[in-house]
Amino acid sequence: MTSADGGERELILRVATRLFAALGYDGTSTSQITEAAGVDVATLNEHFGGKRELYLAVLERAHLADLDQTERAIAEISAAPPGDPLREPARAVHRLLDSYIDFCVENPDLGALWMHRWLSDASDVTEPERQYVQPMVRRISETLRSLAPGSADVMFTVWTVTWSAHVFSRAGVLDEEGNHWNPGDPEILRRFRAYMHDVVHHALGLPGDPPPS
Repeated sequence: MTSADGGERELILRVATRLFAALGYDGTSTSQITEAAGVDVATLNEHFGGKRELYLAVLERAHLADLDQTERAIAEISAAPPGDPLREPARAVHRLLDSYIDFCVENPDLGALWMHRWLSDASDVTEPERQYVQPMVRRISETLRSLAPGSADVMFTVWTVTWSAHVFSRAGVLDEEGNHWNPGDPEILRRFRAYMHDVVHHALGLPGDPPPS
């Protein structure tokens, strides 16, 4: 593959990610993707084989980005020297949470891909949950159990954070008067982060108080 081909493939992936995130797999046509990317159907098929294969490639890339940020956050905790605050299990848990919230806010389209799937989009494409979601939930759950052993329902804690962070990063929130607050608003992000720290801290039964926001 030439560098030009690689650039063309990357362009198609980026365009498809944006469209699948906005419209869902079922709501996005091949012609919409090719028109937005400025290529023909033959070129898309040459790189990916078709819409279904392109969708799977988009989800794989989203998963790899999520996995990379997770592994980097875990590695940062593991590499912390003696005496570093990250050696404290509670501090480590909150560092993982901050890393995930930052990732979701910086990559709202990636979360939107999974949100569509939660609403039964592309219901005939069943591989991603087994291939990507299940191993990721297991990886994070195992890490949390090692940091905060106890009787907490770690699986639901992981899913609560996942659902909340993805929806917040994509849609923001409405205040009591019905005003829409964008997730990029620093004060709203601060409040969301503080709330999620409080939720996770108490759900896992961590010692002391949640970190200040």
